[in-house]
Amino acid sequence: MTQRRDTSFDGMIPELPHWNDGQGIDVDDWIGAIGRHDHAIGYSRVFWPEFVLHDGCLLRAGFSPVSYAAFLEKADGDRRAVEAVMNHQHIADMLMGQFNNGEAVTREQVVYVGRVLKEMWAAKLARDFPELRVVVSFSEEDCDEILDYQITVYQES
Repeated sequence: MTQRRDTSFDGMIPELPHWNDGQGIDVDDWIGAIGRHDHAIGYSRVFWPEFVLHDGCLLRAGFSPVSYAAFLEKADGDRRAVEAVMNHQHIADMLMGQFNNGEAVTREQVVYVGRVLKEMWAAKLARDFPELRVVVSFSEEDCDEILDYQITVYQES
């Protein structure tokens, strides 16, 4: 489990130490001060995404049936491989693309978000699909490139 209470957010959220005339601010108080309901609603789509069953595959809702068919053909019918590729999300792409504030992201930030996503997606999938044996995969091992950190979902064989 993620130990969020023991996490130092100052390194991941560089503005925290600058609040209150340099005395800093707690991450929860900071969100209370600057958080927006519309952003929270948007982030919910990333942190608690919708999944559907299609042709025996567990896929993120809104997938392209054309892409699915092409991936299935390329994978010689290996549905697990299709799930893994169609459900994968590069964490750095998400942080720099969807939530772009113009700053580069660090390994610490990417790994933290990846851990949280893994926990949330696993909880959601266990709740929504209790009959399936679902793997939510996120490797924290050092990657050569920050863009190589990714999360994915597939069913156990």
